Amino acid sequence: MNLHQFRFVQEAVRRNLNLTEAAKALHTSQPGVSKAIIELEEELGIEIFARHGKRLKRVTEPGQHVLKSIELILREVGNLKRIGEQFSAQDSGTLSIATTHTQARYVLPEKVAALRTAFPKVNISLHQGAPDQVARMLIDEVAEIGIATESLAAYAELVTLPCYEWQHMLVLPSEHPLAQQAHITLEDVAKEPLITYHPSFTGRTKIDAAFANHQLAPRVALEAIDSDVIKTYVRLGLGVGIAAEMAVQDVLDDCAQHGGKGGLVARPAGHLFGTNVARVAFKRSAYLRNFVYTFAELLSKNLSRRRIAAAMAGTALDLEP
Repeated sequence: MNLHQFRFVQEAVRRNLNLTEAAKALHTSQPGVSKAIIELEEELGIEIFARHGKRLKRVTEPGQHVLKSIELILREVGNLKRIGEQFSAQDSGTLSIATTHTQARYVLPEKVAALRTAFPKVNISLHQGAPDQVARMLIDEVAEIGIATESLAAYAELVTLPCYEWQHMLVLPSEHPLAQQAHITLEDVAKEPLITYHPSFTGRTKIDAAFANHQLAPRVALEAIDSDVIKTYVRLGLGVGIAAEMAVQDVLDDCAQHGGKGGLVARPAGHLFGTNVARVAFKRSAYLRNFVYTFAELLSKNLSRRRIAAAMAGTALDLEP
């Protein structure tokens, strides 16, 4: 048996038992993948896959056990490679980050710049997606570190730690009646057409839960994954925006310096929707290189190397700040 056979089996499962797609992903031929899997089955003396003709139909019960062992073996092979990279070139390599648009656009630029200053030979590969996609990229080892607000803690394959807390902000045209109101209630907001995030992004679940808990049914006029899009449509008068506070710093700065001449104002909405926690995540049992720890420390003072190492060892998971 060999690593190629293990990778072929793993990729076949990832591609829903479609050997043609598995072969494309591994840059090889479909007959080669099929032959390698059969040879592994013959060597083990079991069927990993049940078949209908030449097509794979499902993973057998012994195949489930084989898959767990293969995942463990390939994970440790990946760790061996990272250990070699760490000690052969401790200050160079590529840091792959999986995150959402909001984090990439508003939170990470200064942190990435600081890491490049500390490790000028380290390249950054930034992958953006929905929170569930961020989790999947970590599990599939496309990325080493993930940052998102939603979903990450729901995956048993990941170790997650809180990074920072944030709240939503109401984004309003400067002349909007709510902009002149000292105290804004959830009922006030529910009467307005709303412009906010798609349900899977940037704390949207907290927004929906707040309205539902008060038996309110607001009208969401427009959903987006980009905070700049939300602000653009608010500026056009299409409704009241609900955006992450890190995404409206430009609005707050404009109000402070120019009295809102940019056409928008922002009001805190933590009392309406509660606070959110952005989390960092790593694949469980992964080997983390020095600059991964450094980047995590740049994200938050709570993410010390000692704390992350303890969480990865299973002795201090998911501690709150």
